[in-house]
Amino acid sequence: MENHLVIMARAPRLGRGKRRLARDIGPLAAQQFYRRSTGALLRRLSGQPFWRLWLAITPDPAGGAPRGLWPFAGELRGQGRGDLGARMGRLFQDLPPGPVVIVGSDIPGITRRHIRRAFACLGDHDWVIGPADDGGYWLIGARRRPSLRLPFAAVRWSSPHTLADTRSDLKDQRVAELDRLTDIDTGADWRRWRDAGKN
Repeated sequence: MENHLVIMARAPRLGRGKRRLARDIGPLAAQQFYRRSTGALLRRLSGQPFWRLWLAITPDPAGGAPRGLWPFAGELRGQGRGDLGARMGRLFQDLPPGPVVIVGSDIPGITRRHIRRAFACLGDHDWVIGPADDGGYWLIGARRRPSLRLPFAAVRWSSPHTLADTRSDLKDQRVAELDRLTDIDTGADWRRWRDAGKN
């Protein structure tokens, strides 16, 4: 069975997505950050022998438009409808057999080492989570065998409770935890990232 790595991304349209960041630094700067960050992540995680890469786009892509913007070695698919939990749940349920790890596309600190560690954890855990500084998470992965029970029914998304809600629904599962990382959601996040020279 293959390991499946999914990067969830939003088609980079001006004024769509990264709205909290756009309120702080302007929609053009927010879009430029998102395009660069997602492109760099795809370059970093493409072409690895340890996993099959999927780019899951919302809204669902028409043709292969994102490939021209973000070249990558992997497969393109739509996320479909629903909230974040419904869209992630669909990926966990529909991808071919093997462990699945899902990451967001606005976390510049993700490295290949993090992803390898996540799949290693799924060797003896049911789930793996990478917590984020804001109370959410930048990575979630599932072993998917011998069965899969999704933990997203009662999650308050985009809130300080997102991680705690998900962990609560996994209380009877073996869950590994990775490094805490920062997703770039606000102007303060963006300025810290910029001033650290990681752009």
